[in-house]
Amino acid sequence: MPRFLLPVEKNNLSDLAYQSLKQALLSGRFQPGERLVLRDVAADLQISLTPVRDAINHLIAERVLDRGPGGQKGGATVPRLDAEQFRQLMLLRADLESRLAEAAARHIDPDEIGLLQQIVEKMREAIDRPNKNTYLDMHRRFHFSLYAHARMDVVLDITETLWLRCGPALNAVLSDYVPNLKRRDYHGEAVEWLRKGDPAKVAESIRRDVTEASAYISRQLEKEGRDTPGSPVK
Repeated sequence: MPRFLLPVEKNNLSDLAYQSLKQALLSGRFQPGERLVLRDVAADLQISLTPVRDAINHLIAERVLDRGPGGQKGGATVPRLDAEQFRQLMLLRADLESRLAEAAARHIDPDEIGLLQQIVEKMREAIDRPNKNTYLDMHRRFHFSLYAHARMDVVLDITETLWLRCGPALNAVLSDYVPNLKRRDYHGEAVEWLRKGDPAKVAESIRRDVTEASAYISRQLEKEGRDTPGSPVK
């Protein structure tokens, strides 16, 4: 298991382990079907098994992770989403995130728009790197930095859970999706509409970013389903 989880301080360990795992999932650093073993996660975080077990149980309760076949002990599994499950999650994302983006555009100040532009530039620099983790980190940071200005905490919490469930599927196909990202930069467009003070256009840019990614990744998941031995032909 790669050591990408940062060690945490020895206080509120369960919460901190939960946050660390959540950030890794949000950034797509786990693959669909990947097994998270308690002792390996604990070693990465440099803490004991108990807070890691609590954190993983929390994520299982949120349906972000699966217990695994037969309720396996000692860890959890990153779920494999089928195309229809993914489409449903992304449908919710497109609706909620466009609402968050429009609300954020009504409250954000010029300095914060400048910070979003900096994130977009880092995304452009990272897009051609073989390791896509930096791009995924910047991608997540852009969206949630924007949505933080919406003043819609309940909607933001729900959106984060949707991202947690979608992250691994996005990571699995990101390299193939790079040409689409280069063709149309919806994040850059959103920043331009923020500068022009047009909340509806900001919302449209975010909605199209989500819906186009959804359409592409859903097609890939459908193909994987057809190519998997024993899968029903749809």
